[in-house]
Amino acid sequence: MMASLSDVENSITTSTLPYSYAPLPNGEQPAGNDRPVHSSRKTALFLVSVFLAVASLVALFAGNGPVLPKNLNTSAVPSTAGMPEKVAPLSRGVEKGVSEKSFHPLLGADNSFPWSNNMLDWQRTAFHFQPKKNWMNDPNGPVFYNGWYHLFYQYHPDAPVWGKIVWGHAVSKDLINWRHLPIAMETDEWYDEQGVWTGSATILPNGELVVLYTGSTNESVQVQNLAYPADPSDPLLIKWVKYPGNPVLVPPPGIDNKDFRDPTTAWKTPEGKWRITIGSKINKTGISLVYDTEDFKTFELLDGLLHAVPGTGMWECVDFYPISKQGENGLDTSVDGPGVKHVVKASMDDDRNDYYAIGTYDAYKGKWTPDNPTLDVGIGLRYDYGIYYASKTFYDQNKQRRVLWSWIKETDTEASDIKKGWASLMGVPRTIVLDKKTQSNIIQWPVEEINLLRTNLTVFKTVVVESGSLVPLNLPSASQLDIVAEFEVDKKTVERLNGADIAYDCAKNGGAAQRGALGPFGFSVLAHEGLAEHTPVYFYVAKGVDGNLQTFFCADQSRSSNANDVDKSIYGSIVPVLKGEKLAMRILVDHSIVESFAQEGRTCITSRVYPTKAINNNAQLFLFNNATATKVTASVNVWQMNSAHV
Repeated sequence: MMASLSDVENSITTSTLPYSYAPLPNGEQPAGNDRPVHSSRKTALFLVSVFLAVASLVALFAGNGPVLPKNLNTSAVPSTAGMPEKVAPLSRGVEKGVSEKSFHPLLGADNSFPWSNNMLDWQRTAFHFQPKKNWMNDPNGPVFYNGWYHLFYQYHPDAPVWGKIVWGHAVSKDLINWRHLPIAMETDEWYDEQGVWTGSATILPNGELVVLYTGSTNESVQVQNLAYPADPSDPLLIKWVKYPGNPVLVPPPGIDNKDFRDPTTAWKTPEGKWRITIGSKINKTGISLVYDTEDFKTFELLDGLLHAVPGTGMWECVDFYPISKQGENGLDTSVDGPGVKHVVKASMDDDRNDYYAIGTYDAYKGKWTPDNPTLDVGIGLRYDYGIYYASKTFYDQNKQRRVLWSWIKETDTEASDIKKGWASLMGVPRTIVLDKKTQSNIIQWPVEEINLLRTNLTVFKTVVVESGSLVPLNLPSASQLDIVAEFEVDKKTVERLNGADIAYDCAKNGGAAQRGALGPFGFSVLAHEGLAEHTPVYFYVAKGVDGNLQTFFCADQSRSSNANDVDKSIYGSIVPVLKGEKLAMRILVDHSIVESFAQEGRTCITSRVYPTKAINNNAQLFLFNNATATKVTASVNVWQMNSAHV
């Protein structure tokens, strides 16, 4: 049953935070259970309380200071009996010719935290796609075919670590509830003996389906292969046939045998041929090779490149698709014309982030040019400023939209993954459209079907959060939430303040512990009582000397867990806020993943969070305002989220 839309402000209490504080220095451990201390009327007690308050707020919001990465200590498949000892660092994937698949924890971290089964069980998500067990990475060949959404994915069926990869397969009617099917393609031929790697699906004009994928041969050479359904009339596409003439493409001269992978969905050329692009590199220049074909068996390499950006390194999982300048619907990959822009996206092997740029495509030359060279692929905009990699879009002809999938890796230790029996998940599928207001970025938003999981709405209307305040939002549970909120900063305060020539960076300026006149303010999700553990997701507004405002959107994991063997990065970026717009965010909390969207999806951040205390009934949600000079007014809708069938 849906809760009443009436205000529940009477259930809100406000805790006042001290006015100023600083992050803890390196090596010191925060006193996680301390609470803010209110001042006394007596001077002596007041001084003591101020001292305690400062220490308390440090404990609440500040992390343990900056730390440097080191290699992960794991063995190939350590025993799950008890907690493993430290072992030699291990890399997975790089030697075989793909990006690093192991997470390397922070300096000084080890795999000795005593994770209980209860903690590990809580980490499994309720409405994000993931296989029942073992390892998963890139989404492959997503497509809507004969009434079903199909998702293939990189899968290791024998262990929750990267290894010899096959194509897992699942189908859905709504992109939310999934039915797992048998493995679609195994490593059963010489040309994919070392792995059936990433690929894409193309629907032909007659409705038939073809797939191109990268195989790693018996000699670890990356080649492209053709596959198609054994029975095109089967809507579930259970059985697949590999073309007897595989491989259909091998690395061209000048391209390394391990730098030729991840073919895109094909699109039509003006001559009626099919065209694909494949990522690679020449020295440190990331490139996208272009091939034409009439039958997906014989290919012609074009003289030029679709695009190249010096200094960006190997391009993985390249994606290429049109977006409408005016319309709100997605476009089939072959659509072109004066009302269309084209997006080029590449997953950067060097830093394992997904970058995109908007530009103009010349179909006759097979070349793409960015609208803004300073925001080119690999040096400008990202799909997501957190954990988000190897993404892939498809055109959903069922609802005329372009849908984005992405692999969300684990950022705990391999030992923990082995103990829990699974690793990785997919982000909630997102729609992509051009931002019609800015014309310079895309808008990403969770597919509308996710709203069907909403239940038990609680409304917090026009909550005034004073400077230095923490407001608990009383909810029955806080591990599965959909949070939609708008914030207004006090206008008179903004006008009165003098600007400052101070650059802000979410990661470099101390996260939620860095106080400014107009921020940070937002939510602490997956928070434990007393904020012994919590993950702030927030805005930070900076006023420049010219009087203009810049807004940053950030997620701070530095206090997300008491464990020392998990990622505690601070993520974020600037978000465009146009005149007359309120500050708006949406947060999807699903156990160990938090997906955050600012300004209707202009800037997105995905976090993996592994609390030890803020789990099950101990997870809470707070509003906070750490700005020093302004109050903020928040209007918040919070839905509990039902579990999907996954």
